[in-house]
Amino acid sequence: MRTLERVVPAPAGLSLEVVGVPEGAPLRLDLVLQSVTEGVLVTGTVSAEVQGECSRCLDPVSYDLDVEVCELFAYPDSATDETTDEDEISRIVDDLIDVEPVVRDLVVLALPMSPLCRDDCAGLCVDCGQRLDDLPADHTHQQLDPRWAALAAMTNGHAAPSDGISSASDSPTSQE
Repeated sequence: MRTLERVVPAPAGLSLEVVGVPEGAPLRLDLVLQSVTEGVLVTGTVSAEVQGECSRCLDPVSYDLDVEVCELFAYPDSATDETTDEDEISRIVDDLIDVEPVVRDLVVLALPMSPLCRDDCAGLCVDCGQRLDDLPADHTHQQLDPRWAALAAMTNGHAAPSDGISSASDSPTSQE
């Protein structure tokens, strides 16, 4: 058994569209490597600072992420070769263990699809784009359905736009 404690620069691609571990940021590995019958069992934690933006209000988001690692790296020519597909289990190649693909999968899967600055973030106003948390509670925008625009114009003392149809009161009457 061997313990491994290292801080390494984060590789590229530990991210989703709006959140992730920046490339080159410190990635802390606290791992235990144990020899087992079929290979080397790697357990422990990987820690990093995640940065991104809130999916509702677009404010910056930053927090610490800790993910648990538990992965078997099989010896060459072990019984796992006969019982698993080549890409189903990690392998030891030339007496080396490459933990990067495992760490990448664990970190990316632990990232939220829609990160929030806080659970009750109200987001942005759909009309003006301002943060709803910064606006007064009675903040509204006058929205007029275009189908009712002509009626609204009439109630404001304006004549409705002509659509080519005249009413009975508009037509001249003949008294001959």
